Amino acid sequence: MNEADSDRVASALERLGYTFSPVIEEADVIVLNTCVVRQSAEEKAVGRLTTLLPTKRQRPDLVINMMGCMVGIKGDNPLHKRFPYVDVFSPPSDPGPLVEFLIQRDIQDAEAAETARRYALMDSDLTLPGLLVGKQVSGFIPIVYGCSHACTYCIIPYRRGIEKSRPPEEIIPEAESMVAQGIKEITLLGQIVDRYGKDEPSYPTLAKLLERLSQIEGLERLRFLTSHPNWMTDELLEAVATLPKVMPHIEIPNQAGDDQVLANMRRGYTANQYRQLVHKIRERIPNVSIATDIIVGFPGETAAQFQNTFDLLTELRLDMVHLARYSPRKGTVSERMLPDDVSEEEKWQRFRAIERLQGEVMREIHARYLSQTVPILFEEKEKKRWKGRTPTNKLVFVESADDLHGKVLPVHITWTGPWSMLGELVE
Repeated sequence: MNEADSDRVASALERLGYTFSPVIEEADVIVLNTCVVRQSAEEKAVGRLTTLLPTKRQRPDLVINMMGCMVGIKGDNPLHKRFPYVDVFSPPSDPGPLVEFLIQRDIQDAEAAETARRYALMDSDLTLPGLLVGKQVSGFIPIVYGCSHACTYCIIPYRRGIEKSRPPEEIIPEAESMVAQGIKEITLLGQIVDRYGKDEPSYPTLAKLLERLSQIEGLERLRFLTSHPNWMTDELLEAVATLPKVMPHIEIPNQAGDDQVLANMRRGYTANQYRQLVHKIRERIPNVSIATDIIVGFPGETAAQFQNTFDLLTELRLDMVHLARYSPRKGTVSERMLPDDVSEEEKWQRFRAIERLQGEVMREIHARYLSQTVPILFEEKEKKRWKGRTPTNKLVFVESADDLHGKVLPVHITWTGPWSMLGELVE
């Protein structure tokens, strides 16, 4: 989501006449897009902002803009006092405050200012930032902003606001524009992406939106993330199974495999319901890959409850597990109501246990690709090898002197490991 937001603000700045600077300290405008999903991310943002203070002192005309979840959606922000040298604070997904600041500073004519404002903030015809055009193969389109589910550990609803679906009249032209600029793969984004349209009855479902986007000529692949188990409908599974451009890869977080922990998280389902959903997905979409999220060390999680999570992952053998150690986020329900009573040492032990398990599972899954021929969308060249992905989102490297950028080509898999695979182009 933050990558999509950064692309959007960069596009708005280019419409005002700015160009990308490869050296941050030499830029006229610096945008620091922040994330606070974990404490470490917030600390990283503060550290980077602090390093910009000497540059601001040397160049008072430099404009520093902090945007994203650290700013949040509330108007009266204590960050103004904490960082007085920051010129503009922007909510997530909103380049408007920065655009307004620059226009008021640089354009005195009212009519010209209004024209510049409207042009810079155009939503339906996204112009990719110049540094991405011709280089980026995959692009992101947010289709649901905010979240109203409010899991007890999550800060996102407080920082990004309530759930709000974007109208298809914005999404489809934006996708068409991106494809016209060279994007081959589009990922639709939402904190709970499979809830798209639930807040607006006149909007299509996610399945119907995927169907309409699949008709865009030149678009090779479609993906969506992140889903919630409660909203993964049969209609959506049917769309993934039958629409050729929709890739057979589903991100559907579990977070825990113990019913009491899930209840404490307010996830809204049981471990067995998640298990049955995985079975349903695999039955309807052969060769699908499924990724999940897991939090270890949630307040009150006992050794036995963690073992339930470990056992569920051992049983389901999912393609990818995004792991996190629980850390309290100020203002969330879990921070207010539950003591952070699992030691850091124990959190790390549980983290490493699942990490080792998942390494074994991924090695086993990838081994099935050996000697198979798979269509690969190539993204970029790293040293002598081209990097690309399978429809199931597996990373594949191929050595070739040819320009493979943005091409979908058949690749014969010659080696597999837990994290990536090697292959050769099929003549």
